[in-house]
Amino acid sequence: MKPAPFEYCRADTLDEALDLAAEFGADASVLAGGMSLGPMLNMRLARPAALIDINPVEALAGIRESEDALETGALCRQADALGSGLIGGFAPLLAEALPFVGHFQTRNRGTLGGSVCHADPSAEIPLALLTLGGGIVLRRKGRARTVPAEAFFEGIFATAREPEEIVTALRWPRGGARIGHAFAEIAQRHGDFAIAAVAATVALRPGGDIAALSLGLGGVEDRPRLADLSGLAGAPATPATAAEAAAFAADRADPIEDPKASAAYRRQLVRVLGARVLERAMERAAAPSC
Repeated sequence: MKPAPFEYCRADTLDEALDLAAEFGADASVLAGGMSLGPMLNMRLARPAALIDINPVEALAGIRESEDALETGALCRQADALGSGLIGGFAPLLAEALPFVGHFQTRNRGTLGGSVCHADPSAEIPLALLTLGGGIVLRRKGRARTVPAEAFFEGIFATAREPEEIVTALRWPRGGARIGHAFAEIAQRHGDFAIAAVAATVALRPGGDIAALSLGLGGVEDRPRLADLSGLAGAPATPATAAEAAAFAADRADPIEDPKASAAYRRQLVRVLGARVLERAMERAAAPSC
């Protein structure tokens, strides 16, 4: 298979990339890792008039630490993030999710920003960013903005990114003490798209009760979703509370159906995996090292 004809545009600087995005608008696709865009081009599911290659833009690579967040450039490779001590210490949920992203060959090329911008509802990186309360930095000529992950994902392969904007970085908030994280997913084979994935963060009060908890669901609905578990703040951090929270999330989910799984099966996965990751996150939050 071959892609439909397009104009290839190489951007060597961020300004050049923004100029090209302004010129072509919705008629352009941005090439970062290309692990998803490449097959879509070859199958002609994507037919852009222009392809803007941002790989030479060094300003979009790397991992930077700020006072309140860790910022990963849009071109930060998944393999580099997986091997980063900063990611492991700053965003352990992302570090735990990354081994489930494709295979080591694709992680050498795939990028964090590309995965988030592609917005596959089964993707692990968008789910981790959503669960941690992160944000997406977008730039266009003369303007920059940061969109919370919860507002960025709008549906299957649909985001709040405007046609002339480019994702330049992801922001991962700095966590505090007594916070635990956990991730799990079920797929037909390791590296396949998740039938269902769950990610959890739990913050404990000094007395051991729950201060806040977050349960993100991936592959269940048409976008990564957060379950509303605010009513469980103040509850004891016990396996019973974890099971209650997961059941609450499962009952209120609106699962999709496809050839891989029924809605009922995905709902049951939320119930089982959700309880598992919440209990694990509670244990990690209570551990002396947290």
